[in-house]
Amino acid sequence: MRALQAQARSELRLSLRQGEQLLVALGIPVLVLVFFSLVDVLPADDALGNLTKPVEIAGLGTEVRAVDALFPRVLALAVISSAMVSLGIGTGFERYYKVLKRLGTTPLGRPRLLAAKVLSVVAIQVVQVLVLTATAVALGWRPGRFDAPLGAQVALTVLAFLLGTAAFAGIGLFLAGTLSGPLNLAVCNALYLVLLLFGGIAVPLSQLPAPLESFGALLPSAALAEVLQYAVLAGTATPKASWAVLAAWAVLAPLVAVRTFRWE
Repeated sequence: MRALQAQARSELRLSLRQGEQLLVALGIPVLVLVFFSLVDVLPADDALGNLTKPVEIAGLGTEVRAVDALFPRVLALAVISSAMVSLGIGTGFERYYKVLKRLGTTPLGRPRLLAAKVLSVVAIQVVQVLVLTATAVALGWRPGRFDAPLGAQVALTVLAFLLGTAAFAGIGLFLAGTLSGPLNLAVCNALYLVLLLFGGIAVPLSQLPAPLESFGALLPSAALAEVLQYAVLAGTATPKASWAVLAAWAVLAPLVAVRTFRWE
């Protein structure tokens, strides 16, 4: 246990020292939250209009402001940033430079090494949630604004984070364990942009063309964004399909990563 904790702390320190990872994990989500909450660059029915302009989210039957609608989607973006991009790129380059192989032969062992990496991701997510929540509160968001108990909202949010982390960590480790370092870097960044634009994060699926909307509904990013919206905004109807999609990715992505991961 001590070796695992020591390695997790080491992984966390390495992540916090890298400016690129901090930009992806914190800089971009905060920028998206602030920019789209304050600047009216999209139609009001995108739920991303001006902060002072109330908009209505389908299925909630309640008018909310831009920051209310955007905050859960940015939380989903934060999970993608830390669990897929940061973890995937960092692990991919360790494998590319043969560092991963050497670490895997230490007494720590390969399973605990990967567990330490996931624990460092969870620690980063705690920081992400604190920073993004403080930013959202500064922009006017308030917890417990709707009628669901705050404890239930927190529990659902934690569950969504756990499933989302499993799904995107699985995707990140799959890419890191099968692609070369430079190619993995390019694919992770490209996939990040695709999920941001077409995965229900920056633009709601309802605003996309029908084929893209159907495709996006099967992506873990859209499922995570929807269940977080339900958890944070306490909508009236449980998004059962999104929970099912997210749970499926949370199981299948790690399994595929385990089966395909190559240490060198």
